[in-house]
Amino acid sequence: MNPMHRLFHPESIAIVGASSSENKFGGTSFLIRFQDAGYTGRLYPINPQADTIRGLQAYPDLKALPEVPDLAIVCVAAPFVPAVLQTCGEIGLTRVHILTSGFRELGTPEGDALEAEVSRLADQFGLLIVGPNCMGPYCPASGLTAWGAIPGKPGPIGIISQSGGITQRLTEYLYSLGIGVEKAVSMGNATVLNANDFLQDMAEDPKIDVIAMYLENAGDGRGFINQVREIGCRKPIVLLKGGVFAAGARTIVSHTGSMAGSLQIWEAFFKQTGAIRVRSMEAWADTAIALSLLPAPAGNGVFLATGGGGNSVINSDIFQYEGLDVPELSPESMQLLRQRIPVIGSIAGNPLDSFEIFFNPRHMADITQIVVSDPAISMLVIDRMIQRKAFHIMDMTDLTEKTIDILLPVSRLKPTVVTVESDGGDLELGQKGITMRRRFCESGIPAYPTTERAARALVHLTAYHAYKRDHSL
Repeated sequence: MNPMHRLFHPESIAIVGASSSENKFGGTSFLIRFQDAGYTGRLYPINPQADTIRGLQAYPDLKALPEVPDLAIVCVAAPFVPAVLQTCGEIGLTRVHILTSGFRELGTPEGDALEAEVSRLADQFGLLIVGPNCMGPYCPASGLTAWGAIPGKPGPIGIISQSGGITQRLTEYLYSLGIGVEKAVSMGNATVLNANDFLQDMAEDPKIDVIAMYLENAGDGRGFINQVREIGCRKPIVLLKGGVFAAGARTIVSHTGSMAGSLQIWEAFFKQTGAIRVRSMEAWADTAIALSLLPAPAGNGVFLATGGGGNSVINSDIFQYEGLDVPELSPESMQLLRQRIPVIGSIAGNPLDSFEIFFNPRHMADITQIVVSDPAISMLVIDRMIQRKAFHIMDMTDLTEKTIDILLPVSRLKPTVVTVESDGGDLELGQKGITMRRRFCESGIPAYPTTERAARALVHLTAYHAYKRDHSL
């Protein structure tokens, strides 16, 4: 069995430093979240001053446990961590998550010395250590969800990050859209297990289709470049790089105790490896969703179906600004469209201006069947409308499920996404937009809140599959 398996799928967990106080971040808050999430394994709070904690028997130390647990979460103050690791080694407990901060990231001789001791003990006993200074492993399938989206949902995405906060935001955003995460890890200072280790583990995990990474630095630079280049030809790696500019780079030193590396180095990294570069949380999530749900496009031609001439013009510009093409349809496609598009109030072509596409499922089915067969079209973007007073359609029937039934088979032939723009309206409109996007994403069709975000996600989808075709063996 992969030695990392029980790190994400532990059947028993010792929480070293749990206390009777429930209002403090640390061991007890992790214990509470495990209970909230319905973790079904065995939980062992370690505290020499307590008999029971949260209804569970407490133990004075790791040696007093009735078994060697699969995972230890260490939450004691930094000076006491080496002694805990020594005990772990002596009883054969090899998987350790160090939540505690106060090591290299302090930039002090004492912090450096403590981290060096962590490294020494790991070498001596063969410890697989996550951290220190991190939120650790996360895996909804095993109930290992004391942080991130709780209880979470298994799915096709793996996350590797040097930031617990950023990882938590991504898991929560994906979960809100019904998209699952197979496993994630916040690795903090990455003293022992680093990005290379977790990248290899997720590359070998058959349940993970897309790897999303947030990095501030890469320890083994040359090895990391070679690894990303090799894995990227099999699975897309979506990388959000923190600390590109000076202000962020200064913060990195006090965040994980690492140096960021120069902008020029990272520019070369992306060119050499084919890793997908994103520059925001939104693009990170949007791209991971597109890559996990959609097939490879054959080219960069996009068909746009919107309502309103102004929207058609603006949306066409947006996609072309992003580097995609909005091509003319074939004469055969145009002839078929004109037979179905009213002469008054609509414009047949690409982009398509046809208000009927919002409220007539049969019309939408006819249009998509025509354009999906057009050789110039590789991707489809279908706008959806939320009923609202401004458009005189308050009584419009919710056609989301019928739309999914029509678009899902189309999306398996050519990548298809929907846009559901609900920003800038009232609060009820915004909530309706979120709900509708979730229903599409849960069904396997990416849904985006703006045309710009849909365009950027499809740019990354297209670029990755072009790179893969060019570099696959």
